[in-house]
Amino acid sequence: MNASATASNEGSVGASPDSYQIRKERINSVVRYTLLIAVGFLMLYPLIWLIGASFKSNAEIFTEIGFWPSHLDFAPYVKGWKTSTEYTFTRYFLNSFLIVIPRIIVTVISCVLVAYAFARFDFFGKKVLFGIMVATMMLPQIVLRIPQYIMFQQFDMIDSYLPLILPSAFATDTFFVFMLVQFLRGIPRDMEEAAQMDGCNSLQMLWYIIVPLLKPAIISVIVFQFIWTMNDFIGPLIYLSSVEKYPVSLALKLSIGATEEVEWASVIAISVLALVPSVVVFFAAQKHFVDGVASTGLKG
Repeated sequence: MNASATASNEGSVGASPDSYQIRKERINSVVRYTLLIAVGFLMLYPLIWLIGASFKSNAEIFTEIGFWPSHLDFAPYVKGWKTSTEYTFTRYFLNSFLIVIPRIIVTVISCVLVAYAFARFDFFGKKVLFGIMVATMMLPQIVLRIPQYIMFQQFDMIDSYLPLILPSAFATDTFFVFMLVQFLRGIPRDMEEAAQMDGCNSLQMLWYIIVPLLKPAIISVIVFQFIWTMNDFIGPLIYLSSVEKYPVSLALKLSIGATEEVEWASVIAISVLALVPSVVVFFAAQKHFVDGVASTGLKG
């Protein structure tokens, strides 16, 4: 009896530190997730309020901080979509995609080619050119606006989409080039060397070996460029003068300044719809996007 009691006591004493550790981990998890949920709610509240405000009247928008409307009224979405111009937002969304899709295509092609050259080839002045390219990332875009406008004006490209698309065809988005170079530096060269021994040239290795391995980074480029181009306001404002060519970003400003008294519910409703493409693209490519961004810093 004494031996069994002593064994049970020793067992209970030995188990207590484990149970204490488990309770501690559970408490830490509860506190951690509670803080994360609270911070996440604070960060998402403006977006939640934006959605709720799209169903409110002007009086409700400016007098109530809560996001829940007194009643659901989809009239602001219908009226906002029609706009006060002769065009609906269907036209403006199509215009946005006429800018976004070609720009993404030329960005991916040009940036992949330039990044491949910097990461895999040795040539005269490579380090100097790469340093100059990285330095341009710190150059404010506003500095380039006047010379670019004069250049495109002389090329007779004003009031067209070319000034918004053409620069990306020459790998001027240096952030993407830098990101792809960093990703390529983390990829071993074993498969490329084997393909070279089998007779593959540089372009064949790029297409059949490098591009599939670059898929996460390329998707990151697509997501970034899609969101940045959809949100671009100053570029279309400078180069486009015809209302029928306006993208969504300019059409939103046009709807705000079209009348003396702004119906903010309609403007907010279209703002919510303008966010939908970027949100859909981000969540559709979320896995590859996170992998691509995380992998760029693994090897310098």
